[in-house]
Amino acid sequence: MKAIHIAEPLSVKAIETQVPAPKKNEALIKVKSAGICGSDISAFRGMNPLVSYPRTIGHEIAGEVISIPPNAQGIQPGDKVIVDPYLYCGKCYPCSLNRTNCCEHLQVLGVHVDGGMSEYFCHPADMLVKAPDGMPWDIMCMAEPLTIALHGLHRTRLQKGEHIAIIGAGAIGLLAALSALHYEAVPIVIDIVQERLEKARMMGVEHVINSAAEDVVQAISRMTGGRKAEVVLEASGANAAVRATLDIVSHAGRIGLTGWPKQETRLPTDIITKKELDIVGCRTSVGEFEEAIELIDSGKVDVRKLLTKTVNGKEAAAVIEDIERNPDQYLKVNVLL
Repeated sequence: MKAIHIAEPLSVKAIETQVPAPKKNEALIKVKSAGICGSDISAFRGMNPLVSYPRTIGHEIAGEVISIPPNAQGIQPGDKVIVDPYLYCGKCYPCSLNRTNCCEHLQVLGVHVDGGMSEYFCHPADMLVKAPDGMPWDIMCMAEPLTIALHGLHRTRLQKGEHIAIIGAGAIGLLAALSALHYEAVPIVIDIVQERLEKARMMGVEHVINSAAEDVVQAISRMTGGRKAEVVLEASGANAAVRATLDIVSHAGRIGLTGWPKQETRLPTDIITKKELDIVGCRTSVGEFEEAIELIDSGKVDVRKLLTKTVNGKEAAAVIEDIERNPDQYLKVNVLL
């Protein structure tokens, strides 16, 4: 079979490898679609310290079940499924709380272990989520990034009518904005790339701010009648953006940190105390797949609006190289295998 493989940083290609044999309690999946994520690009660049090489990438995976152990959550051969890509130990403290996304020994497909951007893939049978028969393959794999956005909204307890300032108009930020609209909240998308902001407008986001061209604090204050944003979701991973969350959030507001800064961010804790802010980390997702699938399948969140293009397996390596060189030209690319 073919698999998209990074031998070392800046070296990606489709390789020939053996079709895997499922172990005990694993299913064999014929992969139909896989999303190229920012973490895959980081792995290609060699900028993610958690990635070891060589590595088959891919954690946004959808496919058809070829074989599966009996009585596996009602899933049978021939079913469409989406892969939950976060392998947890089930024994540590967060796992005992069912917060498996922050397991002390978490392993992520395509990062700590080989991923599923390959023609066939084996995965624990109890970590598959059944998808509707009529759900198109080209967008099915986008359920996983949608769970990340939903997890951020859940962690910050976003309510109807609230303003949510979303810093970073990448895939996660825009999915969070679309989901906020579904929740009947008011998203405000902030970025330095005007084309991304125009994309947000085309998706139905009324309020956008180019932080390179205008004062974000003043703009947020104007848009919220002086209150500032009740919720802020940081989805860029830039240190300056993390620091800015304290300035644009309201008193008694909530901040969710979804982006991963490469360096430590210094924060003035006096502002946190003065405003009595709730600040939460938002790592991956837990329990959000069913909601994500329903939102996509019903069209309540139109993920196709984010899709720059789809490519086949033979084109995947070349497009990964091009995304690395020209990131602003791509929002979301999915691979049909």
